[in-house]
Amino acid sequence: MSDKTDEEGRKLYYDAVQAIETSLIRKSSNGLTYIAEWKGGLLEHKMGHLTCFAGGMFALGSDGAPNDRTGHQMELAAEIARTCHESYARTTLKLGPEAFRFDGGVEAIATRQNEKYFILRPEVIETYMYMWRFTHDPKYRQWGWEAVQALEQHCRVDGGYSGIRDVYASHPNYDDVQQSFFLAETLKYLYLLFSEDDHLPFEHWVFNTEAHPFPVITRENTVKPQQQL
Repeated sequence: MSDKTDEEGRKLYYDAVQAIETSLIRKSSNGLTYIAEWKGGLLEHKMGHLTCFAGGMFALGSDGAPNDRTGHQMELAAEIARTCHESYARTTLKLGPEAFRFDGGVEAIATRQNEKYFILRPEVIETYMYMWRFTHDPKYRQWGWEAVQALEQHCRVDGGYSGIRDVYASHPNYDDVQQSFFLAETLKYLYLLFSEDDHLPFEHWVFNTEAHPFPVITRENTVKPQQQL
């Protein structure tokens, strides 16, 4: 929002990214990059659907990355996007579980019943949208369209859209809840994924964690009226 003038915020972000890379990011035996969870002093090789927003975050942060690490940050963003897509592709209903694991010979698959549900979350679509805007690689729109088709086929009900209790089941078992973020975030990011880049362009707008757009405050706009005289 500061038009890239907040140097303190910039430093805090890249320090955090470095810590994430050092302590949490791992690669599976088959080459899937994931962000593990640190719990009680131990690394749990599990990645949550919520964490899939990080692909878009890394893509955004690649512009201005220190020590010529822009390319590295974009590669990391693409790898996270691929892993999150795999978490969808490896389910029966082609919708992602709440969390997926990388242990015991399993990769990008939920192994516990309390992690197999899908509640219309936006984070994977969010990363697709950012990756499309930054790369224009058609696979991100293709992956988004796959999600649209799965949502229409398995989540659409008479009153709207419902979450699903088990994405590995052959038929959806609805939880009969349409989360508010489905409208505020998931559908918004899908709309932007298939829109032209000049619709809410990133040089003028910043999306917060709940997908609300805020205008970038440019230096020209911060000049007080008396300074313009």
